[in-house]
This record gives sequence, C-alpha cells and structure tokens, in this order.
Amino acid sequence: MIAGMFEQELMAYVLFGIILNFVFSLLFGLYLSNIIGIQEMMQTKGEKEQSAFIRLTILIPFAKMLLTLYRVAILQIYFLNQGKTHKEFWVYLTSE
Repeated sequence: MIAGMFEQELMAYVLFGIILNFVFSLLFGLYLSNIIGIQEMMQTKGEKEQSAFIRLTILIPFAKMLLTLYRVAILQIYFLNQGKTHKEFWVYLTSE
C-alpha cells in the first residue's frame, strides 16, 4: 500500500490525472486559438520560456490541470471582466 491505496489504484489515479492534464490543456488551447486565431497567436507570441515548475507539473497528477484552471480563472476574472480581450491575455501569458 502506498498512501493508503493499493498500487493499482494509485496508478489509476496517476493515469487519470495525466489524461486530464492533456485534455484540459488541449481544450484551453483550442478555445484560445478559436477566439484569437492561430495566425494571430503566432504573430503576437512573446519569447517567454516556461519555468521549471511548469515543466515539472506533468509529473504530479492533476497539477497541470489545476494550473490550466488557474489560467482560465485569471482570463475570466482579470481580463474579460475588466473589458480586456483574449489577445491581451495571450500576450500577457507569453511575454516576460
């Protein structure tokens, strides 16, 4: 037993978390590309490199999903509710 779970259960949670990581990230990326446009996203993309923490989130089940949901909340609360656009959010997300 690991953390009160059998190994099979733990691996099932890990795999489910990894699958959700990709699903949430993919859906959020598709949402932004539909609103902004892929060509526009490529032209306005900054040169910001992802931090090591962001790269390591794939190792922790559900971490990247929570990070993506955090980004969605920032988009909704900080940008859209203040009258800013999806494009301004994209520039904020990809610039230093």
